[in-house]
Amino acid sequence: MTDPNAIRPSELDQLPDRDPEETAEWQASLDAVAKAAGPHRAAYLMRRTLERAEGIGVALPKLLETDYVNSIPTAAEPAVPGDEALEARITAWNRWNAAAMVTRASKYGVGGHIATFASAAWLYEIGFNHFFRGKEGDGSGDQLFIQGHASPGIYARAFLDGRLTEQHLDNFRQEAGGGGLPSYPHPRRLPWLWEFPTVSMGLGPISAIYQARFNRYLTSRGIKDVSDSHVWAFLGDGEMDEPESTTALTLAAREKLDNLTFVINCNLQRLDGPVRANFKIVQELEALFRGAGWNVIKTLWGSAWDELFRLDTTGALARRLREVPDAQIQTYQTRDAAYIRQHFFGADPALAEMAKLLSDDKIIECFHFSRGGHEPRKIYAAYRAALAHKGAPTVILAQTVKGHTLGAGFASKNANHQMKKLSVDEFKALRDLLELPIPDSAFADGQVPYGHPGADSPEVRYLQERRAALGGPAPARRVHPVPALPAPAEKAFTAFDKGSGSQKVATTMAFVRLVKDLIRDRETGRRWVPIVPDEARTFGMESLFPSIGIYSPMGQTYEPVDRDQLMYYKEAKNGQILNEGITEAGSMADFIAAATSYATHGEPVIPFYIFYSMFGWQRTADQMWQLGDQLGRGFLVGATAGRTTLTGEGLQHADGHSPLIAATNPAALTYDPAFAYEIAVIVKEGLRRMYGEAAPGEDQNVFYYLTVYNEPLPQPAKPSVPGIDEGIVKGLYRFNTAESAGLSVPANAPRIQLLGSGTAIHWALEAQRLLAEEWGVAADVWSATSWGELRRDAMEADAALLRGEERVPYVRRALQGVEGPVLAVSDYMRQVPDQIAQWVEQDYTSLGTDGFGLSDTREAARRHFGVDAQSIVVASLAQLAHRGEVKATAVKEAREKYGL
Repeated sequence: MTDPNAIRPSELDQLPDRDPEETAEWQASLDAVAKAAGPHRAAYLMRRTLERAEGIGVALPKLLETDYVNSIPTAAEPAVPGDEALEARITAWNRWNAAAMVTRASKYGVGGHIATFASAAWLYEIGFNHFFRGKEGDGSGDQLFIQGHASPGIYARAFLDGRLTEQHLDNFRQEAGGGGLPSYPHPRRLPWLWEFPTVSMGLGPISAIYQARFNRYLTSRGIKDVSDSHVWAFLGDGEMDEPESTTALTLAAREKLDNLTFVINCNLQRLDGPVRANFKIVQELEALFRGAGWNVIKTLWGSAWDELFRLDTTGALARRLREVPDAQIQTYQTRDAAYIRQHFFGADPALAEMAKLLSDDKIIECFHFSRGGHEPRKIYAAYRAALAHKGAPTVILAQTVKGHTLGAGFASKNANHQMKKLSVDEFKALRDLLELPIPDSAFADGQVPYGHPGADSPEVRYLQERRAALGGPAPARRVHPVPALPAPAEKAFTAFDKGSGSQKVATTMAFVRLVKDLIRDRETGRRWVPIVPDEARTFGMESLFPSIGIYSPMGQTYEPVDRDQLMYYKEAKNGQILNEGITEAGSMADFIAAATSYATHGEPVIPFYIFYSMFGWQRTADQMWQLGDQLGRGFLVGATAGRTTLTGEGLQHADGHSPLIAATNPAALTYDPAFAYEIAVIVKEGLRRMYGEAAPGEDQNVFYYLTVYNEPLPQPAKPSVPGIDEGIVKGLYRFNTAESAGLSVPANAPRIQLLGSGTAIHWALEAQRLLAEEWGVAADVWSATSWGELRRDAMEADAALLRGEERVPYVRRALQGVEGPVLAVSDYMRQVPDQIAQWVEQDYTSLGTDGFGLSDTREAARRHFGVDAQSIVVASLAQLAHRGEVKATAVKEAREKYGL
């Protein structure tokens, strides 16, 4: 059998040579130059010749493009193994049930998409029958990133193989009552089937690249050999407009990820109309991927076109296909033969002569139906060639017709993405076209029936046998039972209990020090996956470079400039750090792959991704939702956090809202720790919950978001307060009282409760001193480690009350009986601490950093936003004056005294 990967280029078959002798002479000349003067001289002459051709107007494809023809010639296509007739029957049933499912759901107004799967049915079926490895064989199987809008076809196939029932299909997009099917691939909603969420569009491509890269990482580090796993990403041509779709293409080529294949369904249509109306999306994508270093396979035309290419003795057909824009191709698919003869063939005398040899039926067959993405043999050849190619990832550009087989009312229509149903007559026409044994009597009361050949039918037996041979059902998500990771040595956490004395330590450095100690742990240290977007030095992590190394599949092929220094830049094939360069999106994709390794590969690892807090949730919150949907576990660390703490950087770096955005994600546990010992307690609890022995009913599929700061401050010793660890984890505990702080206040002094999170607690502590010494007010200071967790607990308590259960929110219990009003402050906008306001029984107000950030010193910025210690004093006096506990004039006096 001929190896299709060895056939290059496509001109061997698709573009006949009018003068083979002349061609041979040119090739011989090139061979002679290369032999006599070397390949560099030959390359030089070729470049100059191409420049000359362009200068005199010779029509050539761009250097990164080939002609608009198939990459694999028909003569080189291998036969498809198996039973093509049965596979065609299976595909027909899947087409029918996908359309029926969406149509039946449309009466409830829940929508759905029919046209995408109709165009891509064979792209999936060939993979399921011959290529996609399941998870019940050796290794981890393949990873499938399914195009979201094609999900009805995947459900239809799962119905055929017995994994879904008619009741499931009837609950498509109707999940509230249980047993429904989510609209798109959502692992959190259907965790036994879907492994990767791929909607929002654009997240699938970048995630697939970093999944393939993470597979190599796991193998290189000796955690698990997954070298047999292949990543398949099914994408839409319109989806490639998303910036995330193409942002990591060069990474995939640079690291030679030949364990990755993109299959782009080029039906030439996006949601509103043509993808490139006046251009050619296939050619654009070919140039993009070739330029990035990918292997490109174009599967454009079906076998009906073979006769046309044989008749093209002048190259006129190839030229015409190259020049016709995509929108016109769509128009040809909807017009009669006379129109095509006039507007396509009539543009060139040679083509006009060719058209005389073609029947109308032949023209209609070619222009309406015959596309490479609809023919099993051509798809099989492309997939086999992709797997055979080594040293680079492969993209298959498969041309299809959107709405294929659904009738003239659907195929290639601009509106077909929004068309949610077929009429009964259209279904009957589809039945006849697909030759399905569904009688008219099955359409009871105008309801479209589902179709199934029977559990013991040849189709179902064949389908199940093929999947068994390939390692079980697909797609499928499996969480293999793995023992809980042992808890790290306690000393790594208790090392922060005694504080830092007079030494000033930023909480960023405290976190990094903790992770350094945890990475040294004999049992779990190798499972940590540090991820940084080219900012390790900013966060003080450069000492990890020589000790655990930066992952590189090439190792270190150079001598680093700082090799003679203690903390030199060390890359290694088994390096532990993933340093992604300046790409938050890439780093998040890395994090997602690592955070779900416990399910994808049955190997839990502990990723932590540390980043400028402003450039995390604000830039990549969509991926953080993807992380939650994919049931990921790990630690996100927003460093250099706060709106006033990162001095000098200004508005674009001043984070005043990331905890608020994080609070919108149900899977995110958001903490804003003030002290090093709090970080230790939170990380210890996170390791237990996500990787250890979870409590009954406790959801392990969560991730932690910690904000840490770059302001060096003395770290206090952990107070000997009963239940302090519980308070840190739940979100609030009393750090001290005015009396325990050693402040002198009258016995009947007015009292206020100051709640501070993160670095703001230091302003609260200074305000506590000023209130006592200058105003005779007693203030108790509370550390609010998590406004979000306090709110989550309170909302759960509210829900419990509606169920008739008695439950008091933790924040109310913690503050029960304390004297005076409550003033909350953080380095974020007021909405962050205001999350708990409705559950605080005392008078409640807050201070925050609302507005745009600015460049200045920390002190000036805090005064500008009104959150410094003096501002807290004035706000405290205002609250007490409102209650009549201090004189109203005290507020004015304080403002004047502090220059506010």
